[in-house]
Amino acid sequence: MVKAWGEVGIGSPAETIKKYAKKKGIDFILMATHGRSGFSRIVLGSVADALLRESRIPVWLIRAGIPEKKVKDLSPQGKVLVLLDGSKRSEAAIPHVEALAKCFGAELTEVELVSVCSFPDISSDLPSHMPMSWSKQTAAEQAHSKLSAEKYLKNIAAHLLDIGLKVKWRVLTGDPAAEIIGYAGRNNYSLIVMATHVRSGFSRWAFGSITEKVLMGVTTPIFLVRSK
Repeated sequence: MVKAWGEVGIGSPAETIKKYAKKKGIDFILMATHGRSGFSRIVLGSVADALLRESRIPVWLIRAGIPEKKVKDLSPQGKVLVLLDGSKRSEAAIPHVEALAKCFGAELTEVELVSVCSFPDISSDLPSHMPMSWSKQTAAEQAHSKLSAEKYLKNIAAHLLDIGLKVKWRVLTGDPAAEIIGYAGRNNYSLIVMATHVRSGFSRWAFGSITEKVLMGVTTPIFLVRSK
């Protein structure tokens, strides 16, 4: 049974929510988007965006209009997708994954770690006389980048396995936002967990823009953590 109560605040929505959450020691803020546009720039630019910029409390976003079953699927048996880019700041999501697992039952929750290696398509720009050795070097560098990503995810997975979680990991290649949206759409995740405003790591994600694209491209609830 979940204990619930209601209070009405007066003032700026974001500021009022932020102060209330801090005063009450709230662990995360759960909110739904509104309007037909779902996770639109307007929505994120107002309350949710302000909370992410001005508060350290994670924001759990649920898209308005999605089937009730999709929301209820966030259960101890649910699958959680965790997005990482290889940077320390993206790992701000990990402690919250651990806390969610404890809340819903670590022995039952399945966690999948995913990162995307983004390689520019330069084949069409290469001169016809470009040495084959250059092409081989580029391919070798890309392979090394993917191996680095795999090693990184294995290390994170090992830590989560040690605390009793069921963990899988996968490295995707291509455009980060498109790959994440497509992968999430092909798998029945209960929740996506990701840190915001990450701009470093082997994938070199511009995580602020990727976050927005993912928000607009999926119907899965998203747990956003502000990185330091």
